[in-house]
Amino acid sequence: MSADYRIERIGRTDWQRLRKVRLAQLLDTPMAFGETHEDASRLGEDRWQARCDWVNEPDRIGLVAVDATGEWVGTMLSVPTRANPAALDLIGVWVDPAHRGRARGVADALLDAVLAWARVRGAGRMLLGVHEANPRAAAFYLRRGFAYTGEATPYVLDPSARILEMALPLD
Repeated sequence: MSADYRIERIGRTDWQRLRKVRLAQLLDTPMAFGETHEDASRLGEDRWQARCDWVNEPDRIGLVAVDATGEWVGTMLSVPTRANPAALDLIGVWVDPAHRGRARGVADALLDAVLAWARVRGAGRMLLGVHEANPRAAAFYLRRGFAYTGEATPYVLDPSARILEMALPLD
């Protein structure tokens, strides 16, 4: 990754920065998230602070890529998988379009940091869901060793679309 970026944890007091980057995510790639820009933009300060608290619980991690100017240009979070205590879910994945691309290495650096954290926790595998109409994201995950599990669920904002499950063994 370029020295122009650093990876940091989302802090408990970062609600304004989290709100800004989340709203940008929802405008840029709405299919990648389970909420609309309209709904998220109506959330009050207390809800954004709660999101920062939530991602700072001991069994979760929220990371951001920060550019040379201090702007958050990427996010990646991991939380326990509800149905499988030995697995973790990868969520909230996004890189600003101006900072995308393998040469910049932002997504790779975020994923490397999340996977290192997951392995220290002793997780057996990382799971994620990718929208069937998001081939760029799927290609990134396939390049990084994830594979389709064959499982799919309806996309929460459009049940006619599917979210495809991918997994990466960590042990």
